[in-house]
Amino acid sequence: MKPTLVILAAGMGTRYGGLKQLDAVGPNGEAIIDYSLYDAIRAGFGKVVFVIRTDFADAFKAQFDPKLKGRVDVEYVYQSLDKIPEGSVLHPGREKPWGTSHATLMAETAVHEPMAVINADDFYGSKAYQVMADFLTSSTDENEYSMVGYNVANTLSEFGSVSRGVCETDESGYLTTVVERTKIKRDDDGIFFYEGDDRFKLEENTPVSMNFWGLKPNVFKYLNEGFAEFLVEHGNELKSEYYIPLLINDNIVKGTIRTKVIQCDSPWFGVTYKEDKPMVQQRIKDLIESGAYPQNLWV
Repeated sequence: MKPTLVILAAGMGTRYGGLKQLDAVGPNGEAIIDYSLYDAIRAGFGKVVFVIRTDFADAFKAQFDPKLKGRVDVEYVYQSLDKIPEGSVLHPGREKPWGTSHATLMAETAVHEPMAVINADDFYGSKAYQVMADFLTSSTDENEYSMVGYNVANTLSEFGSVSRGVCETDESGYLTTVVERTKIKRDDDGIFFYEGDDRFKLEENTPVSMNFWGLKPNVFKYLNEGFAEFLVEHGNELKSEYYIPLLINDNIVKGTIRTKVIQCDSPWFGVTYKEDKPMVQQRIKDLIESGAYPQNLWV
């Protein structure tokens, strides 16, 4: 059974200042998603599920349906505020959904096989898709998940702080904890994450999650349970988010899953801020010139 790629693309790009998921970074108007799709198809993924907002649907279908027809199966699902467990209470002023775990839950009706989950605006590199496809097609334990790990020093932006899942692993390379840190940046004296007025140092090679997860179909059971519990505690908050690292960490603690960290030397880069775009364009140009990608992906 071929694995499925779930692309989380419902974010509004507040820090970026626009719909960065579709912003052109390649020589023929390709977005980062185009390169993710190209790499996933090469690695053997058989289906793509886009998690988007309903008002993005026309733009996404116009951009990707012609390119993907005949290459891979495609489905669209929609993340919205009203998709919550019956009886849940939310703040009346709440304006946006609950982040990456909630977004992944939207794919429940569309995915019935092992899956990789990625961010739409991150470039992960072809090797990352291959090692993830290899894991998803070879792992037979329904409670063995995985994550592609990157060194924190290679995932920062020059233009502001970033959010990353900071990881600790055991001697076998399985996660013991993963905690979403929402404000990480490089200062003159090193890399730190901030909580309120305090800051805490991170080593350059600290492994972090860039939201490239390998999950099994039973994740939706854990998502439904975890999201209901999350809303009991945080549903009446304006800006709380249910991140995938929170889901993973809770289930590691419960002993229901184990999550292998797959180290990969693929390049990572992304567009957190508008100022990141020229760097992304240059790195893609360099990869094309090196022969890693054709000048035009879809001809």
